[in-house]
Amino acid sequence: MNLPPLPLSDSLVQALLRASLAARQHAYAPYSRFAVGAAVLDEQGRIHGGCNVENSAYPQGWCAEATALGAMVMAGGRRATAVLVSGPGPTIITPCGGCRQKLREFGADDLLVIAADPGGIRQHWTLAQLLPASFGPGHLDL
Repeated sequence: MNLPPLPLSDSLVQALLRASLAARQHAYAPYSRFAVGAAVLDEQGRIHGGCNVENSAYPQGWCAEATALGAMVMAGGRRATAVLVSGPGPTIITPCGGCRQKLREFGADDLLVIAADPGGIRQHWTLAQLLPASFGPGHLDL
């Protein structure tokens, strides 16, 4: 599949991919056995990894993107500029609806969302493409 070029350097995309795949190795997914990793790039150029964590009370688990965003906030980051999400493949995965909204809290419409698996980059979008007409912090006029 020919993808349009990414607006990030190849070295930065590869760093995000490595961080996401490394985080995926720590996933706690005993029920679905569907390990997911995420890597969020913050406004300072730092990469924060996260994995999914399941719970026997199914709705109590959380997604890799939420873990990565939590790591970003704990490190002092406040703006996500890109996120790379990796699954087992070969099916392309994207952030779930709840994670799209979580990403919107920390990113703008142009937030880059990259889907990958152990074989590499599979697809990419902007957050606006995945969550059109989204509600965000700017709507609250704080």
